[in-house]
Amino acid sequence: MKSLLILLTSVMLLVNCAPSTRVSRIESTATTDLSGRWNDTDSRLVAEEMIKDVLQRPWLQSHLANTAQKPTVIVGQIRNLSSEHISTETFIKDIERELINSGQVRFVASRDERQGVRDERFEQQHFASEASMKAWAQELGADYMLIGSIKTITDAVEGKQVVYYQVDLELVQIESTEKVWIGSKKIKKAIERSKVRL
Repeated sequence: MKSLLILLTSVMLLVNCAPSTRVSRIESTATTDLSGRWNDTDSRLVAEEMIKDVLQRPWLQSHLANTAQKPTVIVGQIRNLSSEHISTETFIKDIERELINSGQVRFVASRDERQGVRDERFEQQHFASEASMKAWAQELGADYMLIGSIKTITDAVEGKQVVYYQVDLELVQIESTEKVWIGSKKIKKAIERSKVRL
């Protein structure tokens, strides 16, 4: 009887000490910052602010005055030079979304995406009707390429940490390689971690 009681007590302690998981759905646009690291909110807000800035600068009106056509833009390499793993692909998609949805520029597919489209066009030459197949050498060439980087500086002491993010983007005119816009966005996060008490 005593051993049965000990066994039941042990089982109850294990059940009560077992980790539990609770999941709650939240809005995808809600600001969440659990670890202090770069996250989806940082990516979205930085993309929104920087694209708003680039579209308000003189290069756009200058381009429209010279060509009377919307500029065609492509996003090139955004390098992660930070101390964290950051998904630059997600950040690039946030940038692309903001540019396309602005209605102020035309946008062309990335190098990898173009290859998939070219494969489809190649197959059309063999399998699509003559009336519906798409012609070769009709791609829209980009006028400008957006490139940049994400960097961090971290300062930490005794459970306190400040992480400073700097996102630098540059818009380069492809034919002349002239930089027509440079933008920078800075984020500073203070993180405090309480010490584990035994």
